Amino acid sequence: MTAAPIVPGSHPPATPLLDTVTWPADLRRLAPAQLRQLSDELRAEMISAVGQTGGHLGSGLGVVELTVAIHYVFNTPDDRLIWDVGHQAYPHKILTGRRDRIRTIRQGGGLSGFTKRSESEYDPFGTAHSSTSISAALGFAVANKLAGQPGKGIAVIGDGAMSAGMAYEAMNNAKAAGNRLVVILNDNDMSIAPPVGGLSAYLARLVSSRQFLGLRGLARRISRHLPEPLHKAARKTDEFARGMAMGGTLFEELGFYYVGPVDGHNLDHLIPVLENVRDAAEGPILVHVVTQKGKGYAPAEAAEDKYHGVQKFDVITGQQVKASAGPPNYQNVFGDALARLADHDPKICAITAAMPSGTGVDRFAKAHPERTFDVGIAEQHAVTFAAGLAAQGMRPFCAIYSTFLQRAYDQVVHDVAIQNLPVRFAIDRAGLVGADGATHAGSFDITYLASLPNMVVMAPADEAELVHMTHTAACHDSGPIAFRYPRGAGTGVALPEVPERLEIGKGRVVKEGTKIALLSLGTRLAETLKAADQLESRGLSTTVADLRFAKPLDEALIRRLATTHEVLVTVEEGAIGGLGAHVLTMASDEGLTDAGLKIRTMRLPDVFQDHDSPDRQYDAAGLNAPQIVEIVLKALRHNSAGVEEARA
Repeated sequence: MTAAPIVPGSHPPATPLLDTVTWPADLRRLAPAQLRQLSDELRAEMISAVGQTGGHLGSGLGVVELTVAIHYVFNTPDDRLIWDVGHQAYPHKILTGRRDRIRTIRQGGGLSGFTKRSESEYDPFGTAHSSTSISAALGFAVANKLAGQPGKGIAVIGDGAMSAGMAYEAMNNAKAAGNRLVVILNDNDMSIAPPVGGLSAYLARLVSSRQFLGLRGLARRISRHLPEPLHKAARKTDEFARGMAMGGTLFEELGFYYVGPVDGHNLDHLIPVLENVRDAAEGPILVHVVTQKGKGYAPAEAAEDKYHGVQKFDVITGQQVKASAGPPNYQNVFGDALARLADHDPKICAITAAMPSGTGVDRFAKAHPERTFDVGIAEQHAVTFAAGLAAQGMRPFCAIYSTFLQRAYDQVVHDVAIQNLPVRFAIDRAGLVGADGATHAGSFDITYLASLPNMVVMAPADEAELVHMTHTAACHDSGPIAFRYPRGAGTGVALPEVPERLEIGKGRVVKEGTKIALLSLGTRLAETLKAADQLESRGLSTTVADLRFAKPLDEALIRRLATTHEVLVTVEEGAIGGLGAHVLTMASDEGLTDAGLKIRTMRLPDVFQDHDSPDRQYDAAGLNAPQIVEIVLKALRHNSAGVEEARA
C-alpha cells in the first residue's frame, strides 16, 4: 500500500488503510509500521471533509499523529479521553465510528464541532469551553479508583488553555488520582524552538521507563533515611537535574511526574513514551508533546490564524469560499467605534480573553496597542483586572463572548456590581450562533446581568445603534454598563458619522399603531417590523418599540403602551428571566393587567438548541416574524370575536 497524498484532490482521497479502521479496536490490530500511513490517510480525509463543510482545521491537523497514538496505546473508551475545547477532535471522531458522518459536521442535524456525550461513548465529556479537561479527567480517574475499576483519565490540553487558572487548580488537586491520571500538554505555540531530535526523544523515553522510575523511587526511599539536610538536598538535586534537562520543575511542584518534550508528529518517539506512561506505577504524569497547527497542509501551515476556523475551501489551492460582500460584522463595528473614541479619550482601554479578532479588539489594538490587553483564557482575571482599572479612573471595555462571560459571573457580581465600578462589558455572540451550537450560544446574559443592582444592560437593534451604545458606555462613569450584540454581519444601515449619547433607560418608538404593541430588544427588531407589516395587512394596527434597555426599563414608555393597546408582546433573543420577566414584574407591580391587557413574552425556548443555520435556529426558537404574528393572533382569539375575520 502507498500512503494517501497529504493534499488530496477535489474527490475523496484514496484511504485504503483507513478504510479498514472504523473503531480504535481496529486501529490496535495494525502493526506499528503501518501507523505512519494511517496518519497520512487520516490527515487527507480530514482536509477533504472540512473542505466540503468548513469548520475547525488547523488544530485538528496538528493532532493527527497524537490522536492515532493515544487510541493505539490506551484502551479507549474504558480509558476516558477528554480533548480540551474539543475543536481539535475531528480526527478522533473519524477513528471512533463517525467517519461516515464527518461531512455533516457543524451542519443542521449533523455531528457537533466539539466533543459531545450524547454523540458517542468515545466522547465521555462535552468540551467546547477551554481548560476543563484536567478537572474532568481527574473526576473520571478518581471515580474508577474508588470503584476498584480499571480505566485512566486522559486529558489533552493545549498550551493556550493552560493560561486559565482552572487548569492549575485541577493539577494542584490531582495527586489523589495517582497513575490513573495522564495529562498530555499539546504545545503548538512554543515561544522558543522546541528540543527535537534523537537526544530529546531518548531522554523522554528514558525518564518514562520503568527502569528509571524504579531507580528514582529507590533513591527516594533511601534518601528518606538520610539526615534531613541530605534528604532535602537529594530531592532538590533530582528536581534541579530534571528541570534543567526537560523543563518540568513547575509541574513537579504541582505533583506531576513530567515527561518531555516529545515530537508530537514522530510516531516512533511518541508511541514508546505513551506506552511507558500507560504502564507506569508512578503518577499522575504530564507528557509534554510539541505539535504544529495545520501540520501537513501547506496553506494551513503558512497561515495558522486563517485556518483555525474556515469556510468551505478548495483543497488543492487552500482558497476559502468567500461570502458575498455585505455589511460589516458587529464585532468590527464595535472595534472601529471604540478605536475612534479612544483617539480622543486617553482613559479608554480594551481587554479581551484570548479572542482579539473574535471581539474586534484586534482593530482597537492596531490604533492603541499600549491600551490593549489580551489576558489569555482567563475571563475571571479579565473582569477583575478591568475593575481595578476602573477603580483607578480608567474607562475599561471588557470585550468577551456572552457564553465565556458566564465563567466570570462571580467577578461581575462581587468585583464590579457590588462596588458599582464603571466597567464596560462589550458582549459578543449574544443570542444564537449557528454552527457552534449550544455551547457558544449567548442565551443567558440578559438574565444574569439584568438581575444585578447597579448594572445597565443595553442591546442594539442594528450596527448603527451599536455605535451609539459604544459611545454611551464610554460616557457612563456612574457604574457598570453592558451592551450585547450578535455574531455575524449587521443589517446594512448607514453608520453614524457622529455617535449619539443615548439617555439611559429610554427606548424609541419606530412605528406607531393603536391595537398591538410589539416591544423588541436587540436585533429581532427587523423580524418584529416584518410581523407588524403582516399584522397591519390583517387590519391590526401595530406599534413597534425598540426598548434599547433591558435595565433600567423605559417604564414610562411601557406604561403608555400597556394602557393604550390591547395586546403587548415582548421579543428578545435571550432565555427566560430576561426582558419579558422584567416587563411582567413591572406590569404586576403596577396592576397594568387589571384592565384586561394581554401580555405575552417571546424568548428563547428553555432548551439547549443544537447547531444549525441561525435563521433555522430562530425559526425553531419561534422568534421569526410568522411566530410573532401567530402569538398575537392567539392572544386576540381569546379576546376578540373579530380576529378570525381579520385573519381571513
